[in-house]
Amino acid sequence: MTKHDLRIAAMILSVVVVLGLAIGYGVGLLTRSDNAVTGAPPDAPVAFAQDRAVQENGYNGTEIPGYRDVYVNDYADLLDDDAEARIRRDLIELYDRTGVEMTLLTIERMGLYGFTGTIESFATRLFNTWGIGNAARNDGVLILVSRYDRQMRIELGAGYGRARDDDMQRVIDTAFLPSFRNDAYQQGIERGVDATVFEIAGAFPGGFDQSTIERGWSIIWRLLEQLGGWLFAVIAAPLGGAVMWLRRYMRNRPRPCDDCGTLMLRAGEEADDEHLDGGQRLEEYLKSVDYDVWHCPDCGHMTIKRYKGWFSGFSTCPECNYRTLETTSTVLVAATKSSTGRKRLDYNCKNCGYEDSETRTIPKISSSSGSGSSRSSFGGGSSSGGGASGSW
Repeated sequence: MTKHDLRIAAMILSVVVVLGLAIGYGVGLLTRSDNAVTGAPPDAPVAFAQDRAVQENGYNGTEIPGYRDVYVNDYADLLDDDAEARIRRDLIELYDRTGVEMTLLTIERMGLYGFTGTIESFATRLFNTWGIGNAARNDGVLILVSRYDRQMRIELGAGYGRARDDDMQRVIDTAFLPSFRNDAYQQGIERGVDATVFEIAGAFPGGFDQSTIERGWSIIWRLLEQLGGWLFAVIAAPLGGAVMWLRRYMRNRPRPCDDCGTLMLRAGEEADDEHLDGGQRLEEYLKSVDYDVWHCPDCGHMTIKRYKGWFSGFSTCPECNYRTLETTSTVLVAATKSSTGRKRLDYNCKNCGYEDSETRTIPKISSSSGSGSSRSSFGGGSSSGGGASGSW
C-alpha cells in the first residue's frame, strides 16, 4: 500500500469516525435525563390519596397481593425464566447504582383481589401497602401489568412530583403497548422496563458507566431494534456493501511498481500458487489467509500481498509462523456458582506438526451480587397517585 493509498484510507476512516462520534454524542446529549428523584414533597398526603381511592373508585380493600420478591413477581406467568432473571438483574443494578427501588408485578386480573375500581387506585393502594422506595426520598417505582384487564400502570413515589407523569406515559405508549397489542407480553415488558430505567436513571441497564457518545449509540441501536429487523436490514445492507466495496477496491486497485513506477499486473489464482511456498498454499487451502501476487511487466519486480480470512478458526503457529494452528478445548471440571472449573486447550499445527497443551481456569458462574441482591423487603416509601396508565 502506497503513501497515497494510506492517506485516502485514513481520510475515509477519519470521516466515518468523526461522523459516528458526532451522531452518538448528539443523540446522547439530547436524550440525557437528569436524576428523576427530586426530593420534592408529595403533591397530596398519602392518606388522602388512599381515602379518595376508596371513596371515588369503589375499592373495597378486600385483598392486596403480597410479594415473594422485591424485584419481579410474575403472577400472570408472562415471562420465561431467562427473561425474569434478566429483568431482576437489571433492577438490582438500578438499585445498586442509584438506590431506586423499582419492582415489576404482573397479575391475571384485578378482580381476583376483590377490586371493582380503576387501576390507578389499585396501584396506589398496592404501592403504599408494600412500601416501595426509600422512606425519606419516596423514589420507588411500580410497574403493574394486569393481563386480562388489558391495562397497565407505572406508579411513581411521591418524591417525583407530577412533572414525571408525562415521561411515564410516553414510556407506556412507545415501549410497552405496541408489543402488548400483539400479545407479545415478554417483549413489551423487557423493552418497557429498559425504557423506564432510562427515564428514571438517565441510563439503560448495563450502561451506567457509558460516555455520552456510547449512550447515544446505545439509544440508536435500541431504536433500530424496536423499529424492526426490516429497517435494520435496509440500513445495514448498503453499509455492509460499502464496506465490502472499499475492501475490494483497496485490494484490487492499480498499484505502481516500487522499482520503476509502472502499473503492476495481478496474477491469477493458479499463477499465485507457483510463487507461494508450502505453508502459504496450506493457508489458502484452510482459508485462513488469501494471497495476491503482483508483478511488474517492465522490470519483473514481484510483490506478494497477504489478507487474513475474516472467519477463520486458525491462529498463527509460534513455531513456523503460518496461520495453520488449530485449537481444541476440552472441559475437565465444569464451573459452578461456588467453584471455578478447568479446561484443557490442545494446539496442533497443520503445517509443521507443532503440538502443545495448557490448562486454564474457568471462572465461576456469575450470579447477582451487590447490596441489592440481598434485599428482601422494601424501604417504606409511599405514593400520592402519580404516574401513568395505558390499555390495549
